[in-house]
Amino acid sequence: MTVKQLPLPELTEACVRLGVPGVGLWREPVQAYGVEAAAKLVRDAGLTVTTLCRGGFLTATDPELRAAALADNRAAVDEAVALGTDTVVMVSGGLPEGSRDLAAARESIADALAELAPYAGDRGVRLAIEPLHPMFASDRCVVSTLDQALELAERFPADQVGVVVDTYHIWWDDRAPAAVARAGERIFSFQLADWTTPLPEGVLNGRGQLGDGSVDLRAWRERVEAAGYDGPIEVELFNERLWQGDGVRLLQEVVRRYVRHAL
Repeated sequence: MTVKQLPLPELTEACVRLGVPGVGLWREPVQAYGVEAAAKLVRDAGLTVTTLCRGGFLTATDPELRAAALADNRAAVDEAVALGTDTVVMVSGGLPEGSRDLAAARESIADALAELAPYAGDRGVRLAIEPLHPMFASDRCVVSTLDQALELAERFPADQVGVVVDTYHIWWDDRAPAAVARAGERIFSFQLADWTTPLPEGVLNGRGQLGDGSVDLRAWRERVEAAGYDGPIEVELFNERLWQGDGVRLLQEVVRRYVRHAL
């Protein structure tokens, strides 16, 4: 998504040329290209698919909508298997229409995970709950802190349900460092983005380029590694201005910024 202006063939070629060993893929471009074709493309390039994004949106109370969401998440697991990744990132979903009950919405996520986690586990896939900044609680994700994500994940086996540590979403939370240590083996994915202000209208596409904002990226890398995480590190930037430029040059800059600010 950081370089969504690049079609998958150009993305894989650029990653290989720049020495980037893996890529987190999003379902929409993968589906548009074809899941099996995308899997072959990445595999033939020698790249690892680090995660598949995204599953989730599990808070609907309407029975038909809920059944459709569960079916879509099972499809996400199947796509992950085809792509050769063991991790599906889960964005839980916002409040159901007309509801103000955050606790009930979070409990509905747990109910859905009780159905999905065994399905994923049987296929060697892990579900990674991503807490999003509280500004997204109403419409996108009622799980706002790493502690809340862990409270859900810890109801299930540690090899089935874990969490995503995304610096953009949790950097502000003074309880998050302790939650990272608590998460330990349940850290399934680690993502970097910076926080810059003012936020754009709509706020979703305001993730800052590494080093441009308020987040101590290196400190967060050290925290997750101290907790035992030794997996891939993804850079995930949603930024309209960055998307308007040349994608290969953007990827080159991301690599430079990663080395400068996170290593």
